[in-house]
Amino acid sequence: MNAPVLVINCGSSSIKYALIDADPQAPRLAGLAERLGSSDARLKGKDSAGESFTQPLPNADHADALNAILQRLEGRVPGAVGHRIVHGGEHFTQAALIDDSVIEAIETTAALAPLHNPTNLAGIAATRKVFPDLPQVAVFDTAFHQTLPPRAYRYALPEALYTEHGIRRYGFHGTSHAFVSQRAGELSSRGAGGWLTAHLGNGCSTSAVWNNQSLDTSMGLTPLEGLVMGTRSGDVDPGLHAHLHRQLGWSLDEIDNVLNKQSGLLGLSGLTNDMREVEDQAMAGHPGAKLALDVFCYRIAKSLAALSCALPKLDGVIFTGGIGENSPIVRREVLALLPHFGFSLDEAANEATIRGKEGKLDSAGHQGPEVWVIPTDEEGRIAMETRHCVETPE
Repeated sequence: MNAPVLVINCGSSSIKYALIDADPQAPRLAGLAERLGSSDARLKGKDSAGESFTQPLPNADHADALNAILQRLEGRVPGAVGHRIVHGGEHFTQAALIDDSVIEAIETTAALAPLHNPTNLAGIAATRKVFPDLPQVAVFDTAFHQTLPPRAYRYALPEALYTEHGIRRYGFHGTSHAFVSQRAGELSSRGAGGWLTAHLGNGCSTSAVWNNQSLDTSMGLTPLEGLVMGTRSGDVDPGLHAHLHRQLGWSLDEIDNVLNKQSGLLGLSGLTNDMREVEDQAMAGHPGAKLALDVFCYRIAKSLAALSCALPKLDGVIFTGGIGENSPIVRREVLALLPHFGFSLDEAANEATIRGKEGKLDSAGHQGPEVWVIPTDEEGRIAMETRHCVETPE
């Protein structure tokens, strides 16, 4: 298939899009609709000439934003549409051509990713109306982690909860972990090997990848498990729900809202879910921001140390995502908490590696596990899997 692939990545308050040619070196027509649902919602990106644009979309919802995006394709017709879908449950171990049965299966898992799957489905519905004759493909965040062994994906719960209700650990950010671990195998003399990957953004997760297969990851049944995130708590005592209900009279919906939307960096700092602001305020001496930064970094280091148990050997760690790629402070603080792993960070390289730069951050002559920053390309990975699915249907 030589025609470009239109990648649609619907988040809870944003939509990334990219029109990606078969030639990976060709420039992309890409952009981001952000702050959806607010008065300052906007669409920004680059046109085919490489010129940047910003289009206000006041109070736009996902449907409004998708219509604006489709008008930015400059008349270029894609050969297929690839959709990022957060949760595929155990239904999907790889990308799938979208039909009514696939949509129904995605709907059945919506309760496991309530912030994402419904908006992912909205993206599918809108693009199917505009391009009814184009093949459309669902690419699942959870699919990459379907290689987890039972010891990693099973909870210590009664058997029937797994066999009858599918309650297990699934993991997310699969396209990102897959992309950066494969890229590390290409860049490093160590090859595929054993890599710890840290996808750090408003949503955060870590993974242990051996020979391009996920062996464990920090997220679980839902994207709430694991690391501290922008507004999500990450791991808490499972008894917290019962405690809050008994002591404060909170409903399950109220508890779920607090853990998903009022916690994380926002809850700890009392200020913001934006790591850039957290770092600035921490450096200025704000105690809540300092606590948020400390907890965030500690929990990442703790997770990486635990996930190393899944690897036969450790070749290195990879930082990616908006925070992982752009925060020298977070990278430095995380690695400082892992002195026994033998990492050796070049401070100058760490400070210089921001804004989408790809690089190895090891000190000169270092022979231990490597440290890499690799900008993720979830859209590129989705386009690749979409092409493969269309060209080699089962």
